[in-house]
Amino acid sequence: MIGIIDYGMGNLKSVANAFASLGFDAFIASSPKELDRAGHVVLPGVGAFQGAIETLERQGWVPRIMSVIDRGLPFLGICLGMQLLFETSEENGAFKGLGIFPGHVVRIPDRGADGGRLKIPHMGWNRLLLRKRSRILGDDGVYVYFVHSYSALTDSEHISASAAYGAELTAAVERDNVYAVQFHPEKSGADGLEILRKFASLNGGAAR
Repeated sequence: MIGIIDYGMGNLKSVANAFASLGFDAFIASSPKELDRAGHVVLPGVGAFQGAIETLERQGWVPRIMSVIDRGLPFLGICLGMQLLFETSEENGAFKGLGIFPGHVVRIPDRGADGGRLKIPHMGWNRLLLRKRSRILGDDGVYVYFVHSYSALTDSEHISASAAYGAELTAAVERDNVYAVQFHPEKSGADGLEILRKFASLNGGAAR
């Protein structure tokens, strides 16, 4: 059973429908206690970092997220849900994240290496460049859908994929049982669904 955290800032139905289309049972958890019945956990997110981390703290999600990760359950952060897993973010100030991964979330530069101006937010389809063997990502060169103005800077050992947009941006990270993607797999067609299928299949998870 896949639990999707509902803290008021995510495309919950889209994510749940994506798992359902693959034959996996997923539910939207409106309270931390509901995660007790989850074998896999997803932290989605859209919006601003400050509001998200403050809401997670206020609603009591933070200790439950830490417990899920410590217990070794497969955990997936999506978009803002990925950024929340880092130590800090500079979005609209300076704010502490969950610190699961070392590193910082910074604004994407609005100029490329050649000096050309870039549109921010970075929005649209980009090719994934695999940086290490991944248990959930597909082959090198898969195209996925991004919508973001901020990107994580972290140690290369944690980066499973990047994407080129003016500079090389962190597109996915993973360590032990924690996975996170900056793009939206639920909006990335068949290749995105395959990423979700591989995540849901970790630790013996099976479709109904």
